Amino acid sequence: MNTRYEIHERQWQLIQDLFPPERKPQGGRPAVDNRIMLNAMLWVARSGAPWRDIPDHFPNWKSVYTRFRRWQQAGIWDEVLKHVSLDSDEESVMIDATIERVHQHGSGAKGGKSKQAIGRSRGGLSTKIHAVVDALGNPLRFDLTGGEAHDSVQGFNILKSMKLTRKQVLADRAYDTNAIRAFLKEQQAIRVIPGKKNRRMTLKYDRDVYKERHLVECFFNKVKNYRRLATRYDKLACTFKSFLALASIMVWLA
Repeated sequence: MNTRYEIHERQWQLIQDLFPPERKPQGGRPAVDNRIMLNAMLWVARSGAPWRDIPDHFPNWKSVYTRFRRWQQAGIWDEVLKHVSLDSDEESVMIDATIERVHQHGSGAKGGKSKQAIGRSRGGLSTKIHAVVDALGNPLRFDLTGGEAHDSVQGFNILKSMKLTRKQVLADRAYDTNAIRAFLKEQQAIRVIPGKKNRRMTLKYDRDVYKERHLVECFFNKVKNYRRLATRYDKLACTFKSFLALASIMVWLA
């Protein structure tokens, strides 16, 4: 039996108390242990396979999917991610975005494409992940939009939700907007953002510090090792975002 996708004992001990207790049976079969269920979810995330293809040594796929949705609706994924990121190094933060192609099975959800964070970009239907990582490349915030959304628009909204006083904010030229620069100046943050080539004046920034921005790219590379995130198969944005939270939790626990 292949266990390379499963959570290690040390990692599980750090988060096991954050999951709700298994429901006690009322005349039926005993509830399956949370760790076994989480391992099944990790298998789906890493392999990119449909829920129905979960191997036989795991519980029935419907049971795994039901618990995944139950934890999602109860906000468990967000709570676990918040807990594991308490020890973040926010001396500097880095923001960027990446495009995820939407598989044909990922379209067609109720509410239309825009409601499910799906848009049309050069490569066709796609979803864009906007993320902020700390000085060590660990995720702090992320959000989803359609693939046609500009990085700076959602980036501005994410940055506004953070306390950035006297922190270094690293971003590429896509985030060189007057609104972002004014907000960071108001927050007394240190702007490490190169100016766009069409600016009349050359803007100064610390080029040595800017080299650290590669850590946000490394984060995207790590989560795209989860095939469920490398390509979007999920119709619902909330489901795709839950898989992103799960992958982010594992980045913190690594």
